[in-house]
Amino acid sequence: MAAPIATRNLSLAVCAAVLVAVVVVSLAPVAAANEEGDALMALRRGLEDPDGVLASWDPNLVNPCTWFHVACNDDNRIDRIELANMRLSGPLPAELGKLEQLQYMEMSGNNLQGPIPPELGDLKNLISMDLYNNDISGHLPSTLGNLKSLRFLRIDHNRLTGPIPRELSGLPNLESVDFSSNDLCGTIPTSGPFENVPLSSFSNNPRLKQGPGAYDAHC
Repeated sequence: MAAPIATRNLSLAVCAAVLVAVVVVSLAPVAAANEEGDALMALRRGLEDPDGVLASWDPNLVNPCTWFHVACNDDNRIDRIELANMRLSGPLPAELGKLEQLQYMEMSGNNLQGPIPPELGDLKNLISMDLYNNDISGHLPSTLGNLKSLRFLRIDHNRLTGPIPRELSGLPNLESVDFSSNDLCGTIPTSGPFENVPLSSFSNNPRLKQGPGAYDAHC
């Protein structure tokens, strides 16, 4: 009788393992949605929203894909933030770096303030970062050099200071940049994707200079 009992116990153990695996897989999208919802709520809590455009961002709704001004991919992961020209003011929270599938960050034409969080360098799928026409200040984080999918970087008309990080020269897909109308300094990078960037993309930065000479990040 020992052999049938052992076989039955083994079968029960296998069934239990399969059940646990199914539960873990089924809960994974919910956990991701909760984390992404938390990241967006961190953004909402820090912003002044005079027109109530973020009113649909309800933490009691498990799936943030139902909220206005965000879009999701087929896996119900947030891949777009659409908050351009919404009269929002306040900082960008570090938690935005948790939006692992984000491809488009459209937040231009507001009154966003404070620095660009280094954690945004974790957005490995980001294609476009539009933060122009805000009041963003501080240095550009070197972690933006981790955004290997980035094609468009438009951060003009802010109050950014410091040098343009040399790490950006290693972005293989970067097509269009605009750093104009800030207070950047040092020299304009000319290698990698910057070889064909027009000088107008760096204009109105009185302390930013064009070569010749080695890249200067000390300013």
